[in-house]
Amino acid sequence: MLNNPSSPDKYTAIIVDDEPVLRYSLDQLLSELWPELEIVGHGANGKEALKLINEQVPDLLFLDIRMPGLDGISLAKQLVNYESPPLIVFTTAYDQYAVEAFESEAVDYILKPINEARMLKTIEVVKRRLSQRNIDSEIGAETVSRLLGQLNSMIKPEYLTWVKASKKDNIHLVSTGDILYFQAEDKYTSVFTQSDEYIIRTPIKDLKTQLNPQYFWQIHRGTLVRLDQIDKVKRDLTGRMFVYLKNGKDKLAVSRSFQGLFKQM
Repeated sequence: MLNNPSSPDKYTAIIVDDEPVLRYSLDQLLSELWPELEIVGHGANGKEALKLINEQVPDLLFLDIRMPGLDGISLAKQLVNYESPPLIVFTTAYDQYAVEAFESEAVDYILKPINEARMLKTIEVVKRRLSQRNIDSEIGAETVSRLLGQLNSMIKPEYLTWVKASKKDNIHLVSTGDILYFQAEDKYTSVFTQSDEYIIRTPIKDLKTQLNPQYFWQIHRGTLVRLDQIDKVKRDLTGRMFVYLKNGKDKLAVSRSFQGLFKQM
């Protein structure tokens, strides 16, 4: 069981995310916006986080929900049994509808990709609730229990809001809102935006299950296109169907098995 030693005006935190780039960027953002907060550890999964929590006894946990092995939800369930668990800020790709009920709870959430304005709001909420916890040490366990109940009843499927993609020797986090289409190549998948082309290793068949079907459609065995980027759909003289994008440059073939998607358009 934990016995938190932090003083009322000095708090500690652990960052847990399976993506090194996101751990680093979150650490940097916190150092700028909340320099008094001491980051005492970084974990890549729930198992590492649990070890760090027992060693460092942090006040606050920035916790990714989806991780390999022991994920964020499973870890949170274990922390309910602690005498004074750290407050949890979930970092998640769930949309606003799925997490809006958490606004009034003692834990918070941040949607990925994380922006400065949302982080400032989270810091304000967390500071207030950490201060309250010094008065009522039971608030952490009670609110984590409530949160877990809400997660079980409200969570929608989690779809990608960004992809980790390569360009030359650099790794980029590309928002799915900026992506025009995905095109399968021999051993990789190309990611096209308005101005750049990137590479990922995820096959099209796996991407299809990870992307929101309201925004991305598969139009060919090797092609996924963002719907709001489609300008028109036309057939050529041979009867083949093509999608023309709004950028005026790209024309994507629609295979026969997917042509039914456009019958009502």
